[in-house]
Amino acid sequence: MKTIIVWFRNDLRLHDHPAMTTAIKDADTIIPLFIFNNDILKGRHGSANRNRFLLESLEDLKKQLQVKGSDLVIRYGKAEEELHKLATAVGAEAVYYTADYTSYAIQRDKTVKADLAKQNGVIFRGFPGRLAISSLDALHTKAGTTHKIFSPFFRNWLEVQRRPVATLPLQFPNLPTSVAPEALPSLETITDTMALSPDVLKGGESAGRTRLKNFIKNDVVHYRETNNILAIAGTSRLSSYLHFGCISPLEIETMLPQNEGADAWRRQLAWREFYHYIIFNFPANAKQEFQERYRTLDWGHDKTLLAAWQDGQTGYPVVDASMRQLLQEGWMHNRARLIVGSFLTKDLWLDWRHGEQHFMRWLIDGDEANNNGNWQWIASVGVDPAPLFRRMYNPASQQKNYDPNGDYVRKFVPELKDVPDKYLSQPWTMPEAIQIASKCLIGKDYPAPIVDHAKARLEAFEHYRTGSQGNKA
Repeated sequence: MKTIIVWFRNDLRLHDHPAMTTAIKDADTIIPLFIFNNDILKGRHGSANRNRFLLESLEDLKKQLQVKGSDLVIRYGKAEEELHKLATAVGAEAVYYTADYTSYAIQRDKTVKADLAKQNGVIFRGFPGRLAISSLDALHTKAGTTHKIFSPFFRNWLEVQRRPVATLPLQFPNLPTSVAPEALPSLETITDTMALSPDVLKGGESAGRTRLKNFIKNDVVHYRETNNILAIAGTSRLSSYLHFGCISPLEIETMLPQNEGADAWRRQLAWREFYHYIIFNFPANAKQEFQERYRTLDWGHDKTLLAAWQDGQTGYPVVDASMRQLLQEGWMHNRARLIVGSFLTKDLWLDWRHGEQHFMRWLIDGDEANNNGNWQWIASVGVDPAPLFRRMYNPASQQKNYDPNGDYVRKFVPELKDVPDKYLSQPWTMPEAIQIASKCLIGKDYPAPIVDHAKARLEAFEHYRTGSQGNKA
């Protein structure tokens, strides 16, 4: 009787799960396992919102396993210690898992593999499933070097042969009676419930597949035209389900229809995999700029400006609406992320790492690879370089372009709900009589701008110029 432990991490689903599907073919007894580890729950990238989403996803996974005759075993502690103890107790011959690509995951898995190998030669075997492609090693330039620009990466990515979608078994082997699955912990025991956003998507494969089917059926055809409009549901909102592996990126790709909207969405999926590819090949990016010339930039340190940005009190409506959406929903529209990222780094001249940290605290889709890649991109210090001016956004212009009717701003910044459209993107320009009529006195009901965009833009250009030259000296 062969026993295999399937160690779930950020692959919390049963559909298209190669590790689980293969384990069922290879063994008589399967033990699905999840390990709660405080290094992740409360570590550098700890997040109450994500911890709640994780718990909801595990509740859903546990129920689905029970329906299929199995259950989810829960353990607490360091992975190598808990896997060692469980493998010894059940006489497991192997541990199967879905491979991940961050430096933390890679080092942890090396430790686990070495420990299990000492234990009667227990096999530790990784499987694809985190990405649409099966391996990041297959991607390189024609010269054999690592891609650093998205467009050629994307062309290469499209050509990579995909594995077949793994079939969902009809029935799973029962857990051995000697293994107690245990109940999931309460939310209060794994996170600070005072730091939760009130209006957050529910976690789990069931919720993720429902959202996926609705997006494919109703919205993806319009994605190219609507994905940048802040006030409408033009994006898929699948990012958190992808982060936790509640849905499979490969399965999504196979479900996409043939139209321009689906092509545009597939490109976004490729951006996700590009940043996983980058963090895998350049792990130092997790803490420093990819572009060496910008590693000595003299960032500002004004905590008052940072707090105003974090709280949505900058005096720039589209920035404030975006930051308040983050606090309210644990999520932010893609276009909004670019706007607030540009504002933090280019207008306030504050280190992109402050933004990265704040996003990782609140975002339910907070993912080290993607969050880091996006922040370095908008700060103009990462891979895929572009002229500085192309990623230096005017908040007022962005609002006019992507929230032309002001619906998004008025939803999240109700102080401005009666401000006429003419002044909504720059409410500080309202004459006093209109401020009174709109019940929005600038400096009292809504803050005056904390920085002058035109002036800050010129100063940012100078910071990048002198910072870059200083590094070469």
